[in-house]
Amino acid sequence: MAAGRRGRGLRVQLTDEHVAELDAALAQATATVDDVLDITRDDFPLPTLGAELEALTHELIDGRGVVLLRGLPADRLSKDEASAMYWGIGTHLGRPWPQNAKGHLLGDVTDQGRAPGDPTARGNEIGGVPFPFHSDGSDLVGLLCLDAGASGGASLVANAVSIHNDLVRDEPELAAHLYRPFPYDLRGEQAPGARSWYTMPVCTRAGERLFVRYIRPYIESVRRHADAPEVSAEARAALDRVDAMCADEQYQVEMTMQPGDIQFVNNFHVLHARRAYVDDRAAGRVRHLKRLWLETDLLADAQKPERFRLGRTDGYWSRNGKTKSDLVV
Repeated sequence: MAAGRRGRGLRVQLTDEHVAELDAALAQATATVDDVLDITRDDFPLPTLGAELEALTHELIDGRGVVLLRGLPADRLSKDEASAMYWGIGTHLGRPWPQNAKGHLLGDVTDQGRAPGDPTARGNEIGGVPFPFHSDGSDLVGLLCLDAGASGGASLVANAVSIHNDLVRDEPELAAHLYRPFPYDLRGEQAPGARSWYTMPVCTRAGERLFVRYIRPYIESVRRHADAPEVSAEARAALDRVDAMCADEQYQVEMTMQPGDIQFVNNFHVLHARRAYVDDRAAGRVRHLKRLWLETDLLADAQKPERFRLGRTDGYWSRNGKTKSDLVV
């Protein structure tokens, strides 16, 4: 099964030549394109780095499933410039997906004043608290660190394929529950007239590839909808076992991200989490990441289960125009 290796992740350091290419590409793109969201791969040429990013995409889809790219010169770039450079890099890995019902393509992960217990809050809006292991909605998710905050906030990734394979071998009865539908809260972002929840398994097979979708807080908050199905005690025990295995160091890697670091993760094979963190607003140290969801040509829709496709019909959002985050920074 693809991406089953227990690798320690892949770290890549940008060279001076790579940074020079990025500077030149940014200058070319911003001279000809007014909106960062209109920058395409052709607008952002990377003569040598582009080929390496293509190789990294193959590593993400069919290899270790996670890469940390270091060396983006965030210290001498404005946030807008760093975000545009990050967007340009992203165009060499895939096509942006909308991250919410508003169609945001370049999201902000920072404390936006939303309470952790708010069932309509999205994870990127909640600050300070740790996040459990989960997956996002696209083929790949990227995070650019603009500010690491005052302390804490380490990024964690867990090998979902190894967890699945070991669970199937050692506890097959529990593993079987992961292939049955679980209800997920749409957090108020369902299409008009659609129901407020949907169902899908945690694990789905398509050919020889495993697809994992796991967002336990959304499974838990679905209880607020009276018409949503109950999760059985046996199914809940299977989720507890997944959580316990994610917490086991043999399945996870911890990364401390600093300004200029970019992490890309395969959403189908790798779960990601974060540790709690502290901001110091008086000192100007406020944790701030930029997020990209990307669709890659390496996985055509025909190779993916329906609910892992952008145009799925479960009442969830579909592409409705390109917009940045509403956040003003």
